[in-house]
Amino acid sequence: MNTNEAPDNVRLIGGEMLLWSDMSGLGGVVDWRGAALELLGRVLPDDGRVLLVGPHPQALVDDVVARASSAAVLLRSYPDARALAERHPGLTVHCGRLELLADEEPYELVVALDGLLRTHSAEAPAAAWDEALGALADLVAPGGRLVLGVHNDLGVDRFVEARPTGRECADDQWAPHGFDPSYPGGPGALDVGLESAGLSVQRCYAAFPDRRAPRSLLSREALGFDLPEALTFALSAGDGDRMLVADPLRVSRLVFRHRLGEELAPLWVAVATRPPRATGASRAVELPLGLIEDGQALYELTPTGTRRLPGGEERPVPAGRVVEELLVEACAREDVRTIRELLSELAAWLEEGGEVSAAADSLVHDGERFAAVNPPAAPATPPEPRVVLCRILWRFAVRLLAAGHHHPWPWPLEADQLTLTLCGMAGHTCDPGDLDLARKLDAELGRPAELAADAPAYRDLLSARDRLADQLTAALARIARLETKLSYRERELVRAKAKLRRTQRKATAYRRTLGYRLSRRLARPRKVARRVMRLLSG
Repeated sequence: MNTNEAPDNVRLIGGEMLLWSDMSGLGGVVDWRGAALELLGRVLPDDGRVLLVGPHPQALVDDVVARASSAAVLLRSYPDARALAERHPGLTVHCGRLELLADEEPYELVVALDGLLRTHSAEAPAAAWDEALGALADLVAPGGRLVLGVHNDLGVDRFVEARPTGRECADDQWAPHGFDPSYPGGPGALDVGLESAGLSVQRCYAAFPDRRAPRSLLSREALGFDLPEALTFALSAGDGDRMLVADPLRVSRLVFRHRLGEELAPLWVAVATRPPRATGASRAVELPLGLIEDGQALYELTPTGTRRLPGGEERPVPAGRVVEELLVEACAREDVRTIRELLSELAAWLEEGGEVSAAADSLVHDGERFAAVNPPAAPATPPEPRVVLCRILWRFAVRLLAAGHHHPWPWPLEADQLTLTLCGMAGHTCDPGDLDLARKLDAELGRPAELAADAPAYRDLLSARDRLADQLTAALARIARLETKLSYRERELVRAKAKLRRTQRKATAYRRTLGYRLSRRLARPRKVARRVMRLLSG
């Protein structure tokens, strides 16, 4: 590649990788969306220099460049730097290693949401994490801020993936990860590292549900509270083409239930500041307590509830348990009575004018009433309650079967058949036509439930195998008992037949004796008397 063809706004600082691209690698770029954009929008200086370090999503870079008065980017990949410079002619793009940018003038805001692992190149040995953090901190001006993302080596997403995460033998892993003692092993170690670099932590967030596509940021203060289930249930959903060994929803729910959300977060996002000079003061910024994405909507977590951004009204988070988890728990216990009672109450709630756009995974029940958690906008034409109920139960059936949960109905049952069964238990008779209307309503609401094309999680398959093995062992034991009983009955039958044959032979021999014949004749006196009278009269 001819580097002389680089755009004028690309600066080669040394250590650049001329034939490498981080945007097309196996690891890819963390898919930051609404939550990260909102956080950066609040810390972005009105008039100051901004530096993006490492690869970031194109939408995030475009937003920062459009809003910042002066922006620059540091990338180690020359093809990525060239493509970015061509897309933004007024943007300064530095290409090379982070350590070689230390002489640059400091910035009022430095953003490194991708972390520090992709700030070095194969042209030189990789620097330790604390050394790279020191070089990054030197780029923060007095009174400026650093927004740093750090991947957690023991995040909850690491426990549910079947493929190894530390050493996938990809081309970008020439420096194996996990052997650096300075890499933070927890939020406390991250705070110590930032303070050692001369920065003070303003707020630290835990990102969920996974490190590849974080959709929510929860601060340390928020995780210290007992978060309601209606809030944490949505943070547990995992998607993508990963090979799983366990249900991410079940594992994440245990993490929040035991208040380990910060320690086991997939990644952390720290907002740190450098103390200002004596003559100046840093700009005051009100950082959110938490940011949660739900589909296309973005919500801010407040001390008393949530409010939709931008400009939405604050509303409390409803108390109670998520209906889907109540049903899954009852299915695991094969408690058909509880399922029938809960579904009957749900059907009655819908008949009385319940939320038509809610679903089992966005409804909570406190034992007396149902409440919707951030439901999507209702359709223009309200559907019939029967169709709404059918849609809720169809979504639940799809998610139940996709996760491989146990249920008290035949295992070969498909989602449509299970939906009709659940509708019958709720007291409503639905037909395939109602199912079609329910699927159309689900697609119209913008969050369609899709039938799983992949097999259940590996741990669920092992559990199903063990369950089938136990059933097979019990069946074989019963067969063995029946075979033993059958063999005993056959021997008894043979002995009975032999005894019957002996008895028949004895009876035949007895009938041939003279006494038996005389007794048989004398046993019929009328016949004998008639014969005697005929002889005498004859």
